[in-house]
Amino acid sequence: MKKNIQRLTEGAVLLAAYSVLLLITMYIPLLGMIVNFFLPLPFILFYAKNDTKTSFVFLIASVVISLVAGSIFAVPLALAYGLTGAVMGYLIREQKNRGTVFIAGSLVFLLNLIIQYIVAVTFFQINFIEEMMKMFRESVDMSLEMLESIGKDPGQKAAEQLLSSVDMIETLMPSLFVVVSFINVFLIQLVSLPILKRFGVRIGKWKAFKDLTLPKNLLWYYLAVLLISMAVNPEEGSYLFSALLNLSFILQLCMIVQGLSFVFYFSSIKGYSAAIPVTVTILSLLLPIILYVVRILGIIDLGFDLRQRLKNNHK
Repeated sequence: MKKNIQRLTEGAVLLAAYSVLLLITMYIPLLGMIVNFFLPLPFILFYAKNDTKTSFVFLIASVVISLVAGSIFAVPLALAYGLTGAVMGYLIREQKNRGTVFIAGSLVFLLNLIIQYIVAVTFFQINFIEEMMKMFRESVDMSLEMLESIGKDPGQKAAEQLLSSVDMIETLMPSLFVVVSFINVFLIQLVSLPILKRFGVRIGKWKAFKDLTLPKNLLWYYLAVLLISMAVNPEEGSYLFSALLNLSFILQLCMIVQGLSFVFYFSSIKGYSAAIPVTVTILSLLLPIILYVVRILGIIDLGFDLRQRLKNNHK
């Protein structure tokens, strides 16, 4: 009986905290951009400390509160962040490592984005991707008109490049969904896990970034995509073109992550300052040539087990 009362009290407090976070996210835009990363925290905390049945009731209650406090538009937020937090909390309760929690949370968040997009288009005729692309194109047109009005001709080639960039963003939207999901959950973990520790929740260890090694199969997938792209040369705008471009984009990101991991590993095994790999990471985000080199390093590391060779030579 006492335990049930404690659960009810804890649930009520966390639901109240969630309500405050939700209202800030919805009605205070600038602050809400930061606060939204804390939205899954009540779910993570409750799921990490309670059984699945009780936690499911907590999730349903949060959806009802979202509907009352923030209208129908708050329900997608509750589902996206609530389910993500629920899965993360469950895995933490099961003592899974942080990598597993991160990947599972990211996939759940991505699935929510996809389902909510499909529902919005199918039932409400709201296509936010089309609206966003329309705004981008209008912004490009306005910029070109402004340049012409002050006597500066941007040139046909520059105008075509700008419009082509907008088309490329639209084609890469599935990949951007993936990237946004993983970055979002990474930031959620970053702000949530220290708070969870303060509440006595045991959290699995996070594998050091320098020790990160992606599956070798990814390299073969990457090479296969490149070969198919060169052999078939699909027409721009076709489904095959979009699929290959998105696969190539995601796999290139994986090679970059592997390359950066190798840079950290190399710096560690050579005893260099931690500032060196951090500087390389920052420069790779700013300079395409360095990013290209990092990607090549990632490919070589995966294909030829470069770090194992370094480890053997270091001995």
